[in-house]
Amino acid sequence: MTMIMTRRSMLTVIGAGATLGLHRARAADLKAARAIYPTAEVTYLAQYIAERLGYFKEAGLDCKLVQGGSGVKMREIVASGQGDVGIGDMSHPMQISNHGCNARILMPVDVRNGSVVFAMNSRLADAGVTTLQQFVASKRPDGHKPIIGVSSLGGTNHVWSSYYMELLKLDDMVTWVGVGDVDTMLGSLKTQQIDVLVNSTALMQTATEHGWGKLLFDGSSEANWSQYIGGKVPATAHFCLQAAIEQDRPKMQALVTALWRAIQWIKAHSVEDQNAVAEPYLGSTSRTATLSDLTLMKSLLDYDGVIDPAGYQRGSKVWFRELTGIKPITMEQIIDSSFILSAKQTYPSG
Repeated sequence: MTMIMTRRSMLTVIGAGATLGLHRARAADLKAARAIYPTAEVTYLAQYIAERLGYFKEAGLDCKLVQGGSGVKMREIVASGQGDVGIGDMSHPMQISNHGCNARILMPVDVRNGSVVFAMNSRLADAGVTTLQQFVASKRPDGHKPIIGVSSLGGTNHVWSSYYMELLKLDDMVTWVGVGDVDTMLGSLKTQQIDVLVNSTALMQTATEHGWGKLLFDGSSEANWSQYIGGKVPATAHFCLQAAIEQDRPKMQALVTALWRAIQWIKAHSVEDQNAVAEPYLGSTSRTATLSDLTLMKSLLDYDGVIDPAGYQRGSKVWFRELTGIKPITMEQIIDSSFILSAKQTYPSG
C-alpha cells in the first residue's frame, strides 16, 4: 500500500516532532542561541530545516533564526557577537579575520555557488541582448554604464559574479549596486532601476514569470562553473567567531550537530518535502521557482561536510584578490573541522 503524505499532514508530523524534541530538551535546560542568515533564499536552507524540525531544540538550544537583510549585514551581526553562527559566502569569515577579530569556518554548505545567475531586465531582453558582452556594450536610458544589482556589495553574489566579469575582462564596464533582500531585488529589476540582477534561479524564474526579465548568463550551471572555476569549491559556509568557541564550546558543537542533521535530512527528502518544511522562510518567490531552486540546491550541497585542500585552493583565486581586499589565509588559520567531525560520529551520513 502506498502512503501519500499531504502538505498538511507533513506539517502536522513536523510540529509533533518539534514538540517532542522540545519536551526532551527542556529537561536539559535550553541554551539561548542565535543563527543568522542573509536573505530568504534556498542557499540558507540548512538553518531553516534545523529550526523547523526541532534539531536545535533536540541539541539543547533555544535557537532563534535572524534574517540579516544581506550577506554583509549578516557578517556584521556575527562579528559584533550578536549572533552565534552565520551562514554565507566563505569570504565573510575571512573578512572578519582580516579585520582583527578571528573567525572560524565550521562546515561547508555547498560545492559550487547556486546564486550566480544573471537575470536581465525586460528592456534588454526586448532589445535582443543575449550575451554579457552585448550587455556591457549597452547604455542605460540616461547614457550611463549598465548597472548590475546584487544583494550587497561584498556579499556572495557580488564576490562570485564580479570574478566571472573579471575573467571575461568586463568588470570595468558596469556599475555595481547593492539592492537588499528578495523583494527589493525583484522590485529593482521590475522597475528597471538596475539592468541585471545576480542571484538565484528562483529569482530569475520569478522575474521571467512576471515579464520583468529573463536569463542572461548562468554562472551557477555545472558547465560554466567547470569552465571558469575548475571544479568543486566550498562557496558558502557556516561560521562563527573564535571567541564564541572559547566562550561556550558545547553550544557551538550543538549548533553544528543540528545543522549537520539538517543537511542529512535534505539529502534524504524530496524537494516537495523540503519546501513544505521551509516554506515560511521561502515565501517571496513562486512555488515553481522555489522548487526549481531546491532541485539545484540539492544537487550542489556538500553532504560530506569537510573542506578539502584542492577545493580551498580553487576558491582562493576568488577570495584573495583586489576586489575583496582579503589577505591570503591558510586552511589551518580559518577552518575548524573538529565540530563537524564530532557531529558525523554521532550522526553518520547515510
